[in-house]
Amino acid sequence: MSDQHTPVQNPLTLVMTAKSDADYVALTQTIEGLQAGPAEHNPVVTALNKLDNVHFARFVFFGDNKIGVITTYDNGFDAYITEFANELGGVFDTLLSHVVDAPPLPVQDNRDEFLRYVRDHDLRCVGPFYSAYPDRTVLDIVGVGAPA
Repeated sequence: MSDQHTPVQNPLTLVMTAKSDADYVALTQTIEGLQAGPAEHNPVVTALNKLDNVHFARFVFFGDNKIGVITTYDNGFDAYITEFANELGGVFDTLLSHVVDAPPLPVQDNRDEFLRYVRDHDLRCVGPFYSAYPDRTVLDIVGVGAPA
C-alpha cells in the first residue's frame, strides 16, 4: 500500500483567463481545432502518449473567459510540468499568448516562469485525492510496469 502522504497520482486543474472576449474565441477555436482532428494528428494526444504518465487529460471551457486544463498524472509536479514544456511547448505558447498574466514565451526558454505560472494557476483539489487504484502508475495499468 502506498503512504497516503505520498500519492503516486496527482491532480492538476490549471485555470487560465483570456485577456479579452476575442482572445477567448481564439482559445476556443484553437483547442476545438486541435481536438477535432484524428488523434494521430493531434499534438496533445501524441505528447500525452509519449509521456506515459498521464491518466486523464481534458480541456474545459468554464465561460467568463476562463479555460481549464485538467489532468491526473504520476509522480512529481516539477518533472511533469517540465515534460509538458518539452513536449507541448509550442501548443502552450499559442494558448498562453491569449491569457492574462502569462509567463514569458516561448515556454521552452522560460521553464522556471512556466512552472511558476502553472503552480500559481492550479486550483489544488480538496484532499484527499481519490483514486480507485492509488498505487498504480499509468505504466502499471497498461501492463508495462506491473509487478510480476
